[in-house]
Amino acid sequence: MSNVEAEPTVMRSGAPVDDVRPAGVSRVDVLPARDVPLGGPRSMTVRRTLPQRDRTLIGAWCFADHYGPDKVTDGGGMALPPHPHSGLQTVTWLFSGEVEHRDTLGTHALVRPGEINLMTGGYGIAHSEVSTPRTTVVHGVQLWVALPEEHRNARRDFQHHVPGPVRMKGAEIRVFLGSLAGEVSPVRTFTPLLGAEIILEPRTAITVPVDPDFEHGVLVDSGDVRVADTLLHRAELGYVRPGADALTLTNESDGPARTILLGGTPFEEEIVMWWNFIGRTHEDIVEAREDWETSSDRFGTIEGFPGGRLPAPSLPNATIRPRRNPPRH
Repeated sequence: MSNVEAEPTVMRSGAPVDDVRPAGVSRVDVLPARDVPLGGPRSMTVRRTLPQRDRTLIGAWCFADHYGPDKVTDGGGMALPPHPHSGLQTVTWLFSGEVEHRDTLGTHALVRPGEINLMTGGYGIAHSEVSTPRTTVVHGVQLWVALPEEHRNARRDFQHHVPGPVRMKGAEIRVFLGSLAGEVSPVRTFTPLLGAEIILEPRTAITVPVDPDFEHGVLVDSGDVRVADTLLHRAELGYVRPGADALTLTNESDGPARTILLGGTPFEEEIVMWWNFIGRTHEDIVEAREDWETSSDRFGTIEGFPGGRLPAPSLPNATIRPRRNPPRH
């Protein structure tokens, strides 16, 4: 997915100070979502929880859009023309609907519910995302992962995986990245990460062991879910600092509740993020934007898309300034 805001948020984030918390102790910060329209008058509106003022990263997760369920007849569905990415990986996870993906690797794939599609931008890639004609409702999340400096210019790549369900009393889990509940995803990442969908039965609670070196985020898609002693509502993201060796999730609803659990070791590098690019300096962003606008070989060409490319927004009239995660006490 592209960040097609007319004036994209300018971010520079850095590693916060150390925070050591006793194992098993969880403090949960509630991060609300903001509505962001993608495109024109019939645009699809997403609920964005990362990045925001109070937090720009959870592990290497740097972007989280939550959308739907939206009827295609009401909003036109997803229709994103070719657009670029660099310095990051994109993770597409659908709850319902179907999206046609094309990229400059030559990949032509259908994105379906319960199947992870991870694309590595690295030095540069472009792709398009369009709802298929048989799609009536679009619903899911689009996530981005910042690449560490060592791999920031990695080669383009596309991975597809269908994780099987892990059933435990009161819940069903699908692990699309990392490991949880005894399940390990084969999808390759460049930093330690966790990504999983957890569906909780009505009025049930589960406790799952997690890596205490990870910080975690719990994004609620449906229902009211209590994480430790903090209640999260739909579209809210609960942030848990490193140090917890288990997470307890309780569905306070009379119907099923669905969450996305994200995690990773704190990302210890300073990054600059603007539009669809991640770099280390303002100049990195300027160069990436220029390469896209001049149709350089950096991002390649998509075959088979019936239309033009998405132009880059104008750069801000100032050098990108720092915006960091709050200090960890």
